[in-house]
Amino acid sequence: MSGWRQLVSLINFGTVYYTTQLVRCAAFSFVLMGLVMLLRKTLFSKRIFLRGMLWAWFLVIPFLGRLKLFYENEAVLSVTWRITVATASWLWADRIYMAGILVAVICVFGKRLLLQRNVAGMEKVMFENTSIYVTDMNITPFTVGLLRPKIVLPKVIMDSYSKGEQKTIIQHEQTHIRLGHLWFGFAWDILRCLLWINPFLTVFQKYFRTDMEDICDRVCIQSSGKTAHEYGLVLLKSLELLHFGQEEVPPAATYAGEKGFADMKRRMVEITDFRPYRKSLCRGMAAGGFLIIAVALLAVHTHSYARCNESRDILVGKYDGENEVVSYDTQELSRMLAYDDEYVYVDREAFEEFLIENNANGDICIVFGGFYKLPGLGGAAEICYYESNTEDATMKIPYESIRGDWYYELLKML
Repeated sequence: MSGWRQLVSLINFGTVYYTTQLVRCAAFSFVLMGLVMLLRKTLFSKRIFLRGMLWAWFLVIPFLGRLKLFYENEAVLSVTWRITVATASWLWADRIYMAGILVAVICVFGKRLLLQRNVAGMEKVMFENTSIYVTDMNITPFTVGLLRPKIVLPKVIMDSYSKGEQKTIIQHEQTHIRLGHLWFGFAWDILRCLLWINPFLTVFQKYFRTDMEDICDRVCIQSSGKTAHEYGLVLLKSLELLHFGQEEVPPAATYAGEKGFADMKRRMVEITDFRPYRKSLCRGMAAGGFLIIAVALLAVHTHSYARCNESRDILVGKYDGENEVVSYDTQELSRMLAYDDEYVYVDREAFEEFLIENNANGDICIVFGGFYKLPGLGGAAEICYYESNTEDATMKIPYESIRGDWYYELLKML
């Protein structure tokens, strides 16, 4: 096979391999989304911090595609085997899925890049050693960027708010940064792109953002020293200033305040229900939550196939004219065949009797070892050809290993 054809083959296999995993992950995401939305409305409806932590379970979703239960659990296998067969067989469908990811990435992260470029061109002012970017648009304040976050405030707020009120608004955006909400939003966008066939990840992202916003409000009220009433008045003032001639909030702004009266009303209700909380308890809950996620990821890793799995299977076949499998009974063949890194060792007498019993005449090949990515889905094996040209009790057949071949090394890395 030429280098170009090998590269095309590798791309096609990667398309099938990752689509198979991501479709499985998408199936799990439907179930998890329903569970999270149910718990938000019931058990955790009044527990804002726990409600926000529910979304952390989506961090596990992208790693579920190689779980062994897809092959070893009869109940799961009965439900998912048709999907596995389809993704493994329909290359055109896999290409459509990958094209969908590419389109989603361009749409979602293209908007992010455009927004960052626009923000970089805005007027920059200093407020108590904090850089603030000022826009003429009548939009609610937001923050953009991950490594170097930029806080954006509309000019009308800079002109109309007192220093104390400006400090409250800026503190709110800084809290989003400090709590890692911008990174959470980034991870959510990645998940939306990879699992684009689940539209609920986009439809319900407003609830994800709502929970992050409510957590931010709670932390800001407690750390600012203001009462919930004073904090709420600052937010209401922004609604009064901005709702006339309101311009559309940049779609890539992860946290850009509320976009309507109903949203602000809901937020005000949450603020009026504020009760002081113990920071140590919240830190403990956050640490416990991330520990649970870490344990879940470890459990998933333990019960998943590796990226590259060693194969100990042995197969004997005929390759004269039409390829034909003689036997793939590894246990039986292991009694007469063995191999190391350079040679295959054949018990000549036992193997000759085996060939006679199976009516295997002509050219015989022995396929063995190598690796596989997922059961029945891609991999490579070593091969040698048997020739009965010796009277030795144990034949020693040299073979050229696939190890070191660039194609197979890249295949392992996928």
